[in-house]
Amino acid sequence: MVRLTSVNVGTASRLGDTLTGICKESQSGPIKINTLGLEGDAVCDVKFHGGPDQAIYVYGGDDYAYWENSQGLDLAPGAFGDNLTISNLSSLSVYVGDRFQINDVLLEATAPRIPCATLGKRMDDPKFPAVFRKAQRSGFYCRVLEPGTFEGGDLVTYTRTTDAKPLSILEMFELYYDPTPSRERLKHALNAPIAIRDRERFITRLEKTDA
Repeated sequence: MVRLTSVNVGTASRLGDTLTGICKESQSGPIKINTLGLEGDAVCDVKFHGGPDQAIYVYGGDDYAYWENSQGLDLAPGAFGDNLTISNLSSLSVYVGDRFQINDVLLEATAPRIPCATLGKRMDDPKFPAVFRKAQRSGFYCRVLEPGTFEGGDLVTYTRTTDAKPLSILEMFELYYDPTPSRERLKHALNAPIAIRDRERFITRLEKTDA
């Protein structure tokens, strides 16, 4: 059974010299969600975060368990800046286009999370982004196909994408870091319903392979 363990919201706060919304706290009671994300949740770095295709960041309970078992980290929901913590879910098994129905809300997976220096500040470890990258437990962003209201404890109906050649979140994560991606891999990614920022990035890289 897949369940929404926690809904996490963060206001703008400072980590060192960085203004960020990464510091999330678990919420009680119903929370509204629209096409830009959770009501009351702050997005500070709008160049890389937020927008309709990255409205929600999801992290799985299995991913949290990985950090506890492999690194000894006892982390509360929202520790990675995730808006939604979902039980019995691993980002290693999610595909772009997979859908999550929670109450009257429908989400669609669009992209992996790429770690930045802010995550290192959140974990009080400047080397943590590199550890996060190596672990490949990226979590994933979602677009909101149907807005509504949900709360921690709600059941999640998880539906696989129907794409004939689906793109996994892990494949997309690896492609992001590949210095010499093949045309085939880039085209495969561009055929999936990926987030607009990544689409623009991969189009640019594809054009360079044609040059």
